[in-house]
Amino acid sequence: MTSHSSPVAFTTAAQSIPPNVFADMDRKVAAAVAGGADVIDLAKGNPDSFPAEFIRDVAKTAVDDPANARYSPFDGKPSFLQAAANWYRGTYSVELDWHTQLFAVEGAVDGLAALTAVLVSPGDAVAYADPYYPSYHCMTVMAQGEEILLPSLPERGFLPDLDAVPGETWERVKVLILNYPNNPTGAQAPREFLERAIELAHEHRFAIIQDFAYAGLGVKDQQISILSLPGAFDVAVEVCSLSKMYAMAGWRAGFIAGNDDIVSHVKQYHYQMGSMITSSIQDAGTAALESDQSCVRELAERYARRREIVAGGLREAGLDVFDSDGGIYAWVHAPEGLTGERFADLLLERAAVAALPGTCFGHVGKDYVRFSLLKSEDLLREAVERVVAILG
Repeated sequence: MTSHSSPVAFTTAAQSIPPNVFADMDRKVAAAVAGGADVIDLAKGNPDSFPAEFIRDVAKTAVDDPANARYSPFDGKPSFLQAAANWYRGTYSVELDWHTQLFAVEGAVDGLAALTAVLVSPGDAVAYADPYYPSYHCMTVMAQGEEILLPSLPERGFLPDLDAVPGETWERVKVLILNYPNNPTGAQAPREFLERAIELAHEHRFAIIQDFAYAGLGVKDQQISILSLPGAFDVAVEVCSLSKMYAMAGWRAGFIAGNDDIVSHVKQYHYQMGSMITSSIQDAGTAALESDQSCVRELAERYARRREIVAGGLREAGLDVFDSDGGIYAWVHAPEGLTGERFADLLLERAAVAALPGTCFGHVGKDYVRFSLLKSEDLLREAVERVVAILG
């Protein structure tokens, strides 16, 4: 088919879109499969679980409700927003006004994109930990913002040293993005870390976005909602997703919670530039949020078992694996003499195991790879056996 160039010049944002690291890896895996390899794909963060039966039952019934064929309210269905408020109260002892401090979005990335649009102007500085979820980089670049990367090193449990950042740098920051439990490392942020971030935000007048996509999926400790800490509502919003908590990734549902002024501006932006969650999905999400959360605990326990298979097996083989207790990934240092990219290539070429090189997540991860835990225990054991075999 003939390719045609456009008669118009594209926007600066369109011309600055970085490549999608996940799509690039999908192409590598597809090429290996086409070549006959039986690839175990541990590069994806795509849940292999299924929403609990009661969630699916509500969704099926909701599809047959004629009211759900109509446009959903702009802010989200009141029942969904009230359920989110109740979830915050029951899980984190956080009180929210669902009218002004909550807004429904089609998953975490939708919320992050809207927040970037209303908070970041060209030249504004956006700070976040390195390693980072790639969307933070892409959205900052497309908004023509300035990136301030906060190195998160293994000796600090892959948390950035906030006090090592000079005051004059914090003065330039417009937005600090946090993500705990963290993707890719699995690091969790203790209360003291989040409290210090809030103090700095008050002192230097910047906003905090906490990407809380992995809420509920810790193991040793309950994660902390930043909104549960003193002073948070003055400076912070939290972006929650139902994708990982309830295995609803393909259903696209989540919400933004926190500072009412930020939430209000996101609403106004989204009214013009966004679309609401499908009404039947909101009904299913309401049921999930109002449940006893046993389905989330079961998922967390399942991921803990899987983490032990992958992390434990790779440690026994001599690899350095970060001892995380949250999220759905294993963060693994490449063998001595190999970069993360070279190790990932060898894993795919020689073991038919796909893992993402740490360079997909910034600079600090150059000697690491990220293994997803989103395969069955049997497949994870086989993947570990394949990796161990090529290490010998």
